[in-house]
Amino acid sequence: MAALFDLDGVLIDTESQYSVFWTEIGNHYVPKEPTFANDIKGHSLVSIFDKYFPTTELQEEIKKHLLAFEKKMHFPFMKGAEEVVRMMKGKGTKTAVVTSSDKDKMSCVYHEHPNMPLLFDRIFTTEDSGRSKPAPDCYLNAANFFETDIKKCVIFEDSLNGLISAKNSGGMVVGLTTTLPKNIVSQYSDIVINNLSEVVNNVGFWDKINKLAEKYL
Repeated sequence: MAALFDLDGVLIDTESQYSVFWTEIGNHYVPKEPTFANDIKGHSLVSIFDKYFPTTELQEEIKKHLLAFEKKMHFPFMKGAEEVVRMMKGKGTKTAVVTSSDKDKMSCVYHEHPNMPLLFDRIFTTEDSGRSKPAPDCYLNAANFFETDIKKCVIFEDSLNGLISAKNSGGMVVGLTTTLPKNIVSQYSDIVINNLSEVVNNVGFWDKINKLAEKYL
């Protein structure tokens, strides 16, 4: 089995900060797209640029703003995140971050958490995959890296695009209600939790995961 974790809203608490940034960008650059900030959650920067900002000049301008913003951001771990990863690694489960973030953003995360790469067997960024979420490429790529059937992978996600990506990959999806309400998260998830602290030493949760694995195989 392998455990694949999205980053923002699952492992680190940044969604509210990014919502402020992208809302301001949306209001300034794409005022005719009132749901812009929500629509792009889970997308890579390349995907956002391709859809909304096709010119190089605009892309460079927005990336400059984003890099400046991220250098001032805080990247606190979500409740239970470190404990869950350590617990799973202790049981011999392969663990990975699978994020739409790029390496520039991750360098900011590592500045605050220099030991973060040591927590995981692998950290996959947007540079490692083909299509961005909601395409399943990133999760299929991670499963392939670990030489593990995607059906034996448990995927932790929170955003709509991420949940769709996880579900379409064929893996076991654990949806977190850190970003979206439960009634939406449940449509794309096998199991719904509020945050990762609910998973720590939760025998009932892992029994459900094992039953799902048996069902899918």
